[in-house]
Amino acid sequence: MRLFPKVEEDRPTPKEVYNLRTYLFAAIASAGAATIGHDSAFISGTLALQSFKDEFNFETMSEDEVNLLTANIVSCYQAGAFFGAIFAYLGGHYLGRRLGLIIFGVLFVIGAGIMLASNGARGFALMYAGRVIAGLGVGAISNLIPIYISELSTPAIRGRLVGMWEVGWQSGGLVGFWINLSPTVCAVSFHEAYAVSRTIAPSHKQWFIPFAIQLVPAGILVIGALLTDESPRWLMANGKREQGIKVLSRLRNLSADHPYLQEEISQIDQGIEMQAQTIGLGFYAPFKEAKRNKSMQWRLFLAGSLFFWQNGSGIDAINYYSPRVFQAIGLVGTNTSLFSTGMFDLIKTVVTVIWILFMIDYLGRRNLLIWGALGGSMSLWVVGGYIAVAQPTKNPGAANTDGGRMALAFFYIFTIFYTPSWSGTPWCISSEIFDQNMRSLGQAFTAANNWFWNFIVAR
Repeated sequence: MRLFPKVEEDRPTPKEVYNLRTYLFAAIASAGAATIGHDSAFISGTLALQSFKDEFNFETMSEDEVNLLTANIVSCYQAGAFFGAIFAYLGGHYLGRRLGLIIFGVLFVIGAGIMLASNGARGFALMYAGRVIAGLGVGAISNLIPIYISELSTPAIRGRLVGMWEVGWQSGGLVGFWINLSPTVCAVSFHEAYAVSRTIAPSHKQWFIPFAIQLVPAGILVIGALLTDESPRWLMANGKREQGIKVLSRLRNLSADHPYLQEEISQIDQGIEMQAQTIGLGFYAPFKEAKRNKSMQWRLFLAGSLFFWQNGSGIDAINYYSPRVFQAIGLVGTNTSLFSTGMFDLIKTVVTVIWILFMIDYLGRRNLLIWGALGGSMSLWVVGGYIAVAQPTKNPGAANTDGGRMALAFFYIFTIFYTPSWSGTPWCISSEIFDQNMRSLGQAFTAANNWFWNFIVAR
């Protein structure tokens, strides 16, 4: 059994097509997903730091006020991302996928910088503004990256390359949850907020560092995108055919007159011509097609439903409020809950790597969704039953019992089932079910759906 299974195409595929450049471009684009993963990981732990609470005078607020404030910090980012996903359709159509990634990546950097200017004296205005602006950038990125990767890749490896988006997402989460402290302990890792809580005295710097780290994946995306090529299909559809052919030749590592490349060029030309004849190439053409085409309406419904059920699992509430979730199970103490949160994301990252190396191409998208839903549901029923019976928030010692340890184990089992199924698979499906001439609008609809339900659940 091969580590990277190659899906057979309906034509002979030269080995040159499976080259490093395509994987590298997909990896650079997926750095944008790391910005999303990092935010969902670091924000929960950072808001739980005593230094953050002291800086913004949480002790003067009631519990309801603190809960509202925390929800606002989390959800204004998601609200911005919802609108960013929609605006990205405009940017991707007129500016291109690559330039769109650069512009919205810079927007994220600006938003992150504004967050860093926030402090107790200035209040939360800059924090809110930065979160909204960064959300706009990240929402647009979540729209453009799957399209860009799918237009770079051949069908045989498209699922795997789009899956790199999920790997980037989970890798960003891993950095957000765990940070290497090699200066003091070689190869020993800690939750990012856990690390700063253990190694830095409570201060502005302690919570500032996790916020600053989000600039790293965004910087990789912006700088890396400057070194990549534009989508060849977008170039050819926008009157830059010769440039598109050069880019495609470079991506496939084949000469422009190679039969394989000539056939792919012909397929792109035919697709563009068919789009021009059927729905048109204009900005509003896909909207008109979606209005009249019931098949396309059904696909939009399916894509939206996938993200409804994905977010309905409560995963984003867990991501954004994980320390509280573990405290609800009965884990006592900030460091204990942060450490358990770090283990949660470590499991997600390991399973994601297994998913992209093996599961996504061997097991199929539908099977993953079915088995993931069954296993995840049964696991959460066990956790919910324990919480209902033991009421660990009223009995702090409950987590140290066999029942508490069992609940924690089943929470991690839920993570193992959820991650290779409902976490990344909906993104792969949504990049595949739309015709090429509807993919941009379909992806905008899909990404906006993700952020809408993300907002509702986390709120």
